[in-house]
Amino acid sequence: MGFLQGKVLVTGGAGFVGSHLCAKLLEKGLDVICLDNLFTGRKENISSLLASPNFTFVQHDVCLPYNFKVDAIFNLACPASPLHYQYDPIFTMKTSFLGALHALELAKELHIPVLQASTSEIYGDPLIHPQKEDYWGNVNPIGIRSCYDEGKRAAETLFFDFHRKHGIPIKVARIFNTYGPRMLEKDGRVVSNFIVQALSKQPLTIYGDGSQTRSFCYVDDLVDGLIALMESDSTGPCNLGNPVEFTIKELAELVLEMTGSTSPLIYKDLPQDDPRQRKPDITFAKENLNWAAKVALRDGLKVAIEYFQGELKRHSLP
Repeated sequence: MGFLQGKVLVTGGAGFVGSHLCAKLLEKGLDVICLDNLFTGRKENISSLLASPNFTFVQHDVCLPYNFKVDAIFNLACPASPLHYQYDPIFTMKTSFLGALHALELAKELHIPVLQASTSEIYGDPLIHPQKEDYWGNVNPIGIRSCYDEGKRAAETLFFDFHRKHGIPIKVARIFNTYGPRMLEKDGRVVSNFIVQALSKQPLTIYGDGSQTRSFCYVDDLVDGLIALMESDSTGPCNLGNPVEFTIKELAELVLEMTGSTSPLIYKDLPQDDPRQRKPDITFAKENLNWAAKVALRDGLKVAIEYFQGELKRHSLP
């Protein structure tokens, strides 16, 4: 216990989740180095942190080596939405593998703990439900989502090989659908899509018939889980997500209700390899981290809707 002390490196720290993690680490009294190439991260996500003497931003691509004297590493750097990780799939695969490699090499050199932000996508289109950490997954290795799915799977392999060979204290978190303030308006993820479409009086786009399910975790809960995993004695892998399951159509109807929007629902073909069910079994996190998601979807959506209302007004979007 108590790994988190001194100076912490967060790769991808200007992104959606990374910026929230940086803020929380600063609140805990830690010095934070935020590393980001700003491909999907934004300086405005960390603008409130830049004045802190305990916060340092470095623009850098994790595909290239880096060297900082730190006491722990959170490796979050990677495009995470389908729109962004499919934009340049080769870059996504390189970021997943080389980003993990460079984080592990620094951790080995400094003898420090390192956490990998993995993903529920390593389970692919799962054949068991809910998904437990001992499930190996059902993943297409050559599909349009494979650059992300297999990139994250390869990164997990690398983490455990470094752990077995070099004794590095690794932590692997498998992150399920997460939402909240600082999501990009056009990142292609379902929560941001629906909210922006509803607020913009555009039709809400449902892919497939809307019966596929997801489990939505508010970002503050996820950040608490990442920190709890880092401070635990566990390597993982550890599912972090909210196990309360909703269909995509239920989410769309809830967003319409909460925004007061009269936008219609429209249906389009389901993308290739889109998973039909996604729900974490968080027994491991409960038993080993004393962690469980606390924020109900309606409560989290209220904050997210208010955030996007401000963003749309600020950007003068239709």
